[in-house]
Amino acid sequence: MNNHLRGLFITAVMVLVMIFTLTGNGLTAEMIKLGVAGAHSGDLASYGIPSVKAAKLVVEDINAKGGILGKKVEILAEDDVCKPEVATNTATKLLSQGVNVVMGHICSGATKAALGIYKDSKIICMSPSATNPALTQSGDYPNFYRTIASDDAQARLEVDFAINVLKFKKIAVLHDKGDYGKGLAEYAKAFIEKNDKAEVVLYEGVTPGAVDYSAVVQKIKRSDADAVIFGGYHPEASKIVMQMRKKKMKTIFISDDGVKDDTFIKVAQKYAEGVYATGPKDTSKNPLAIAANEAHKKEFGAEPGAFFLNAYAATQALLNAIEKAGSTEYEAVSKALRTEYVETPLGKIRFDDRGDAIGVGFSIYQVQNGVYVELK
Repeated sequence: MNNHLRGLFITAVMVLVMIFTLTGNGLTAEMIKLGVAGAHSGDLASYGIPSVKAAKLVVEDINAKGGILGKKVEILAEDDVCKPEVATNTATKLLSQGVNVVMGHICSGATKAALGIYKDSKIICMSPSATNPALTQSGDYPNFYRTIASDDAQARLEVDFAINVLKFKKIAVLHDKGDYGKGLAEYAKAFIEKNDKAEVVLYEGVTPGAVDYSAVVQKIKRSDADAVIFGGYHPEASKIVMQMRKKKMKTIFISDDGVKDDTFIKVAQKYAEGVYATGPKDTSKNPLAIAANEAHKKEFGAEPGAFFLNAYAATQALLNAIEKAGSTEYEAVSKALRTEYVETPLGKIRFDDRGDAIGVGFSIYQVQNGVYVELK
């Protein structure tokens, strides 16, 4: 082969390689990589696993229709066990895999730990469940978005319900010392203190994972509280409620979306009855929510778990923004999230300048006959 023919051959090969790369043909480099980070194991897996399943359903549907911008979407799922010290490694691992956007994390503490790492690499992160107000209100994380309302709204609803609906005057406020639980409790405490109809008779942090909470239960009893407002998650809440009820205490227990989970009821069993918890508004009558829930039942043979619809909406919002932006470039996707509406199981949403979803809120639920029921 002479030099001229060899040159033409090399050029042809290079062109074919370029065409092969640009048209995708299944190459990972030509996929849009969606990170899904959260508690996929451990005590709080019941919050994280539904998000993985939501992402899987959305991505399967989108890929069946040709993908986004002519590319298939690939899910990179990484477990952070809802622990900040693990979340930093999770974020670093996702970045090393070339992730384009991240749906997650699940817990506020883990989310906060990972956000700075994503921020430095200009990666957008959208949580279906991290409600700590500072994540959007501090201005420190312009790369963060969420499809759930923040804890200040949740705490205000709990306090208003306790004081104005249940007419309680003495309220004990507890938390689990974490970013999420303590943050919510601090807001609740402040709202009560600004209200002249009620007072905080106990403000206390508990240690997560403890076997026995009898000391704080005794403090609640001595405080003569009408109600407890608890900021935290179901493992601690279930133990506290069980110990209160076993001591024949009728003190009303009010908590948050960290407790508004079927696992709480399974663990606390009969003692869960009557417990109140705030959670995302019921959108089950939304046709898109009905379709998403049915798809889950068909695919996984069970009802969806906590934050499933919020995760479904987050996945849709991220991928819609990439499509509207025409790229995965950070600034373009950020602009699309703030300006382009997307139809989701939560309704038609977009995001404000802080990263909070417009049109998303909380309701009060109560355990009645072994299930959480939304109160109207």
